Amino acid sequence: MALPRLTEKQIKKDPEQQLKNFKRTKDFLIAIDTDGCVTDNMNGKQMLIFHPQFMEFYQLWGIESYFREVAEYYNLFSVDRGCNRFIAIQLTLTALQNRKDVQQVLQERHIKLPNIKSLNEYVAYTRENKLGLGNPSLEEFLNQNSKDLAIYKLLGWSEAVNRMFPYISAKIPPFDKVKECLELMSQHADILIVSKTPYADLANYWKAQGIDKYVQVIAGQEMGSKGHHIEIAKKAGKYEDDQVMMIGDGGGDLKAVKENNGLFYPTPPGQEQEAWNNFPEAFQRFIERKYQGEFEDNLLDIFEKALLTSPPWQQADYNHIVSYKEKQEIRKSLYKKFNPQGRLLVL
Repeated sequence: MALPRLTEKQIKKDPEQQLKNFKRTKDFLIAIDTDGCVTDNMNGKQMLIFHPQFMEFYQLWGIESYFREVAEYYNLFSVDRGCNRFIAIQLTLTALQNRKDVQQVLQERHIKLPNIKSLNEYVAYTRENKLGLGNPSLEEFLNQNSKDLAIYKLLGWSEAVNRMFPYISAKIPPFDKVKECLELMSQHADILIVSKTPYADLANYWKAQGIDKYVQVIAGQEMGSKGHHIEIAKKAGKYEDDQVMMIGDGGGDLKAVKENNGLFYPTPPGQEQEAWNNFPEAFQRFIERKYQGEFEDNLLDIFEKALLTSPPWQQADYNHIVSYKEKQEIRKSLYKKFNPQGRLLVL
């Protein structure tokens, strides 16, 4: 990294300090997501870490197929792909609560969904105070609501997720050609990592893979939204709109750069390697200021078709067992490779 790594103390005191001190050194700015974009770890993080940890903490194994189906939809296969973990839990629990078939199963098996009142209040608190959604702000919220047991439990789950990352997702290498593309980009652009992953996990991953040397600043969830990251860097560097590009795999990435009037290069789910293979041509267009328009529009059409806009359980011909089994081979493959003794429902 161009700037020294932040300590945990520095993150808690002022997580945005490096963003605020961002200095332009090149003609262009490239913002890059990590999970599911640079590295093929999105499925692994969700299926092996986030979802089983939540079911363990909240005793939801009795509705495993329903929980995984809904959580996978929002985190991996919908336009909400890549959303913050706390937003994903909001979406997942709300959807489960609103499904009549799930309510029937919950009643039959004497299972209760967690109350999301405290989670909703925490999310509202971060928005009101312009804070990033992450453990530091959750701890701050907890200090102001020290008798709310639900917040302790939510923080425990989030901390458990973070502690498990190094054993699974951190071991998955970047897509082929990523390093070469970073080398190419770094010759013409300042590179900013924008993510909803905690800063420490991002810094660890980029360093372990030997690619942090190409990066100007790493901005994690503690530093606010991806759009906020781009906004600060763009203003600090005084880049023009068509001098800013975001590379990402989720709808949130597209939104983040477009709210800053920048350009988007998608790595669509399932087509990530092809996207990196084709990136040099796109980047050449970008630095020649010929990217905007028909070329970008064609890529956006492909990207938008790769993400679902409505869940399977709202379709007329929906069958839960069929829906769950559609992603079964992905789950089985991941568990076999990374956690063969892990708990997984196979139908």
